[in-house]
Amino acid sequence: MALGRGRASSHCSGFSPGALSLYLRVEVPAAIMADEALTSEQVAEMRKKRTFRKFTFRGVDLDKLLDLSMEEFMELVHARARRRMSRGLKRKPMALIKRLRKAKKNAAPGEKPRGIKTHLRNMLIVPEMIGSIVGIYNGKSMNGVEIKPEMVGHYLGEFSITYKPVRHGRPGIGSTNSSRFIPLN
Repeated sequence: MALGRGRASSHCSGFSPGALSLYLRVEVPAAIMADEALTSEQVAEMRKKRTFRKFTFRGVDLDKLLDLSMEEFMELVHARARRRMSRGLKRKPMALIKRLRKAKKNAAPGEKPRGIKTHLRNMLIVPEMIGSIVGIYNGKSMNGVEIKPEMVGHYLGEFSITYKPVRHGRPGIGSTNSSRFIPLN
């Protein structure tokens, strides 16, 4: 059984559940491997058992991070953010946090909150903002971004790129010395 770097669908088609568990790195119980047939209940059960990497921010897990006060959170972030927070959050950043709180409160349980638009690209992402959807202005349009735990301590502007990345395609007419004098008609 040679596993290459190709598409997963071409490799998985002929695997038994035991070999599939090696490929997908999912633990398949021996009872399931014995009868070689996976039912939908067993697949759902395996998905529940799958453990995800626990998120920590500088050694503090997500639950404790959400409970921290601003002063305690300040001690965890980098120096630039500490200086910014020590000067206090001004009116506009506080208004944004207030609007994000309101949107989260009004959202139905299990649903994503509505997006809040902002021009505050220099706003620090604090733990309270996790799970919110923010429309960040990039100079031309609003880019909707869902705030994830990994974004804590960064600026909003880092997640809304202001330029269109260069796509190097074929060169145009007149790009080389030999094609410079070719008539365009």
